[in-house]
Amino acid sequence: MQFTRGFKNRLASATVLVATGMLVAGPALAQSVVVKGNSRVDAETIRSYFNSTDANGVSEGVKSLQSTGLFTDVRVSRQGSSVVVTVVENNIINRVAFEGNSKLKSEQLTSEIQTRSRGAYSSATVQSDIERIRDIYRRGGRGDANVTSRTVSLPNGRIDVVFTIDEGGKTGVKTINIVGNKAISSYRLRNLMSTTEMNYLSWLKTSDVYDPDKIASDQELIRRYYLKNGYADFRIVGSDAVYDAAQKGWIVNITVEEGAQYRVGSVNVESRLPDVDSGSLQKSLAIKAGDVYDGDQVEKTVEALTREVASRGYAFSSARPRGDRDAASHTIALGFVIEEGPRVYIERVNVRGNTRTREYVVRREFDLGEGDAYNRVLIDRAERRLNNLGFFKRVRVTNEPGSSPDRVVVNVDVEDQPTGSFAISGGYSTVDGIIGEVSLTESNFLGRGQFVRAALSAGQRTRGIDLSFTEPYLWGRVAGGVDLFAKRNVNSQYSLYDTTVVGTTLRLGLPITEEISFSPRYSIYQTNMTIPNTTDRPYNDCTDPSLGLVPGPLSPPSAFINTDGTFKGSCVTNGEASLAIKEAAGRRLTSLVGYTLSYNSLDNLKNPTQGLYGEIRQDIAGLGGDAKFVRSTFDSRYYYPLYEDIIGFARLQGGNITGFGGSDLRIIDNFNPGPSLVRGFAPGGIGPRDITDPANLRGAGLGGTNYIGGTLEAQFPIFGLPKELGLKAAVFADAGTVFGYKGRTNFAELVGLAPGAACAPAGTVTVTNPSTATYNTSQASCINVSDSHKLRSSIGASLLWASPLGPIRFDYAWAISKDKNDQTQAFRFSGGTSF
Repeated sequence: MQFTRGFKNRLASATVLVATGMLVAGPALAQSVVVKGNSRVDAETIRSYFNSTDANGVSEGVKSLQSTGLFTDVRVSRQGSSVVVTVVENNIINRVAFEGNSKLKSEQLTSEIQTRSRGAYSSATVQSDIERIRDIYRRGGRGDANVTSRTVSLPNGRIDVVFTIDEGGKTGVKTINIVGNKAISSYRLRNLMSTTEMNYLSWLKTSDVYDPDKIASDQELIRRYYLKNGYADFRIVGSDAVYDAAQKGWIVNITVEEGAQYRVGSVNVESRLPDVDSGSLQKSLAIKAGDVYDGDQVEKTVEALTREVASRGYAFSSARPRGDRDAASHTIALGFVIEEGPRVYIERVNVRGNTRTREYVVRREFDLGEGDAYNRVLIDRAERRLNNLGFFKRVRVTNEPGSSPDRVVVNVDVEDQPTGSFAISGGYSTVDGIIGEVSLTESNFLGRGQFVRAALSAGQRTRGIDLSFTEPYLWGRVAGGVDLFAKRNVNSQYSLYDTTVVGTTLRLGLPITEEISFSPRYSIYQTNMTIPNTTDRPYNDCTDPSLGLVPGPLSPPSAFINTDGTFKGSCVTNGEASLAIKEAAGRRLTSLVGYTLSYNSLDNLKNPTQGLYGEIRQDIAGLGGDAKFVRSTFDSRYYYPLYEDIIGFARLQGGNITGFGGSDLRIIDNFNPGPSLVRGFAPGGIGPRDITDPANLRGAGLGGTNYIGGTLEAQFPIFGLPKELGLKAAVFADAGTVFGYKGRTNFAELVGLAPGAACAPAGTVTVTNPSTATYNTSQASCINVSDSHKLRSSIGASLLWASPLGPIRFDYAWAISKDKNDQTQAFRFSGGTSF
């Protein structure tokens, strides 16, 4: 662009005039504003807030000064042509202190308030902080807390701000009133809520603290419960909470409108996608005609249909549910419309807030990434997965527009939480006696999402060490892990031998669907079985008489008589292990490959109330080692709510083990379940048994190659007890049997005879003193095995306690049908603690 010489001269002159005017105006304005009362804030700083001395300029200047929070008062007056600004400066806070607080630490309160050390004092801010502190205590269940403030003057215009707190007593939720419900009892609905009422356990719990956010979450739990049980019209029409000073607690009122219960009248899938036939999508339906309407199953169907069509190449498609209610018949005609969605791509995935967890641990829970088609169903699925990991306090997935209309940015905000634990556990069982365990567990090792556990256990009859490592994403979604273990079990009255097992297991986990998984494994372990032969455990002195506890088979009759004239007894009568058990003694290496195929639809793994869990396990030993067998087992458990909090439980289990390649099964290979199959019987009390010596029946269980059993149980809360106590009762009926002893019965070589020699009776001696008695001095070379297929059964009652220190269970059972040689045990107790 070209400028003339004259234009350039005029432009330069104008610039000089403007600059001159500015230089003149600045000092003139400064001289017309007079500042008084300031001591710390510079006068020039105060004048800078006044752009002019007219009415509007002065008014704006005063407002701006007041908004700084540096002044208690700002006043303006005029003296001639000057504006006089008189200020009263706020004091500077030296420190902020708290008095009377014991339930909340001062550091916690400091982080919540706005008043800060080295800041300007503001009475409005202090008053706001008082209300904030009261609200913190109110949310912590102390609605009567009183907070006041005072200042302590210091030199040079500095002050201390002191908050005095009277924390008062606990003011939790006194009563939860649910109004309008008819089909589902208030008792059941209150049990769904995480908020509880105050009771005599309030000094132990915090769940009765009033928290508006928690109440809102509880209302959502109630809503989902009604939708899950067919009440499609359900809604919460009102909710309020009133603090009752007389009762010193909150009264929570929730008003509901249930509506009618609906069933599914029909289910239809409508595909609007080319080359996708609606009929081929029927297998993805999780709900069918005739079922009670279930909102959860509708969500599962939407997710399954979306995944199915995406696998066929329609990445942008989704399933949209619709329901047509028929109020007259109380049915819902369900329809799922499969249609192409907007073509939007994921431009970027931002992971934020993860201070410990590696970013890839978060990203791998998503089935999609940058550049993939955006699908809201899969995004929601990933959010649920992240919440289920247990690594985060909070997970929130949001979207924002990308760089173009067909791009979206996915933001994943997480907040890490502690995932490691140190536990000291203890317990007691009628089998293992008192047992304790120390363990270290980390479910997010080094922020990589890996599981690591080390445990050391010791007790009256058992001790061991377990080391476990799991990588949940070894190859894609295939998990891998390794276990190292060593365990020693000392004999009890139910087993007259000790075992030591040392080994390792390599395992994989392959999810097939959300409910089905396949887990192959390889294990190698060495078992050392020994038979005690000590003064207090003389279980092998017929074979090894070196202990000298009783006379041997060649001793004269007089050797069996004590000096006081009583009989000493013999190696058989003082307790002797079966020859079948002695034959199994020694070291044995087992190398096996196996798998578990499992199905899991339980609603809660820790405390299930509905759903099915089933597994099939098979192990094949013979990849080296000394053992060759095929072991197959199955176990299925079904839970169903019979009536509100009464949960029905059915279990069916069974197994078979078969040797091959000329390898005999040993006692420790056999199944010997006892009370885990039918309660009311002792460990090893069911099934094949060596009855050669009637005096040693309890410890002579041999186990079988087959078992089958079933259980029916009903669990219910104990009326009148608060649910926080964790006590439930149960009644049960068990039935089952163990059979099929396939081991040897002739052990001639163990009593000094040639292998395979004809059965020889036990050695005996006749003693007269002055009466006559006959004693065994050695064992018979053959054993007499009782192997009955008879079905054993029992009924009983249980007390279950989910105590703060761990689960404890008491069972008392009566054997209804049994074999004459079975060993019973009416009472069974097991439990553990963690603290």
